[in-house]
Amino acid sequence: MLPRRAHGLTALMAGALAGCQGANPYTDQSAPLTPAPANPPAVSTTYPAAPLDYSSYRHWSWRTPPAGTGPISADTVQEIVASELDQRGLRPAPEGRDAGLAVSAQLATETRIRQVYDDYGGYGDYGYGYGGYGRGHSSIGLWGSPRPRLRQYEEQVAVVRLNFYDAATGQQVWSNGAEVRAGDSQAEQREALREAVEKALSSYPPR
Repeated sequence: MLPRRAHGLTALMAGALAGCQGANPYTDQSAPLTPAPANPPAVSTTYPAAPLDYSSYRHWSWRTPPAGTGPISADTVQEIVASELDQRGLRPAPEGRDAGLAVSAQLATETRIRQVYDDYGGYGDYGYGYGGYGRGHSSIGLWGSPRPRLRQYEEQVAVVRLNFYDAATGQQVWSNGAEVRAGDSQAEQREALREAVEKALSSYPPR
């Protein structure tokens, strides 16, 4: 027969074992995993995108015909732009044929404020003292210095903005602008406009 103390220890262990076999108060709360899509998206293997082949553009048409500016008529503006495009191998699309490029051009005459510094000399800016080589005036005694003077003036400039679009997709493929000093006479303004268009097209096609 076991002592009374051993009976008590046995009963305590039996109760603890019974408690362990009861319901577990901790339950799994994790959410189920999202099932994989039946058709996963394809991963592009052409990154970065291939550069645009500008040599494929041979013909163009107006997307937005430019208007006139100042004494220069719209017909003259369009003629100048078409002539400069022709110098770069771009021809107007023949009738009944799709153009590769759609071209828009904005032209205007604007005023710019210029600032320049002029250096003036003379007795107002230079002083003379007695030099170290004896009595009298000497260039060694020159103590003054030129004083730059700020001067402002207005200038008329011809401003050009050209935009090229892929005619099939409508996506812009090239854009550039330029400005040059406009002349006073109509002939000078026409020449300034031509120079501005030529300058804007100097970076086409991109390299």
